[in-house]
Amino acid sequence: MLGKLDPDDLARVLSRTGARDDSVLMGPKYGEDAAAMRLDDGSVLVANSDPLSLAKERLGTLAVHVACNDVAACGADPRWLTNVLFLPDDDEATLDALTTQMDEEARELGVAIVGGHSEYAPALERPMVAMTALGLADKYVPTGGAEPGDRLLLTKGAGVEGTAVLATDFRDDLDLPADVLERAEGFFGDISVVPDARVLREWATAMHDPTEGGLVTGLVELASASGVRLAVDRSAVPVREETAAICEAMGVDPLRVFGSGALLAAVPDDEADDALAALDDEGIEANEIGVVEEETDDPGVELDGDLVTEAVRDDLYDLWE
Repeated sequence: MLGKLDPDDLARVLSRTGARDDSVLMGPKYGEDAAAMRLDDGSVLVANSDPLSLAKERLGTLAVHVACNDVAACGADPRWLTNVLFLPDDDEATLDALTTQMDEEARELGVAIVGGHSEYAPALERPMVAMTALGLADKYVPTGGAEPGDRLLLTKGAGVEGTAVLATDFRDDLDLPADVLERAEGFFGDISVVPDARVLREWATAMHDPTEGGLVTGLVELASASGVRLAVDRSAVPVREETAAICEAMGVDPLRVFGSGALLAAVPDDEADDALAALDDEGIEANEIGVVEEETDDPGVELDGDLVTEAVRDDLYDLWE
């Protein structure tokens, strides 16, 4: 079975946290993007690890951005990366492609790859990259900080990452104009939310990087971590033309496919307009998609009247299996 652990198995993992350390501001917790530790100088070190194995054509590209995005979503500037690379065989072309992609994306972000590990693992069917990103923040922004009355903002749109992956990994299955597929593949250039987070961290009470399970799971995770109910209008969620066309052709929901490239933020009601204007000044697309409602013991997201309280399985997994 592909995908994240079920809630019970994940709860067991999250309950085992090792030795107590009073410098830890945020340890393992459902929905949180990264860990946060207070350093002696008062700054905050943010750290995240993420594995990838399925997007075969741009695995190295995504590995860098998925890890760095989680750090940025916590209000930090990503600075260092380590990578663990497993290859199913000694295919030099694959090794060169992956490491070149990682190098190029890290340079573009100004992030240093400082170490890691590489080995052959013949039991694997495809390459796997596990990337750890670290960065520093003046103020840590959690996933679980949303408060009743906050407005929910989303940058770029739903399914940006999923669109790019579909346009490459499933190109032969798509009977769409070549220019649509070319534009969709170009979405790999929109995967980073580092610029988005640098703007929104000035206002946000909570930020989250939707990945597996898309925007729907991202909303559920933010609601769960914050202990709130969210109300979201699907018609307000931006979905790019290429995303709509490709997702329709493949029979998947744009809101339930890999969502890297979008940043979800809860912003106080009286500051949301300023945040949207600041994003616009930086040329970053953004929309208001809903509101944070009351605190509750049964957190979740009301999406056009339907209440979702648990993470959804990403629609792309059925295509890979």
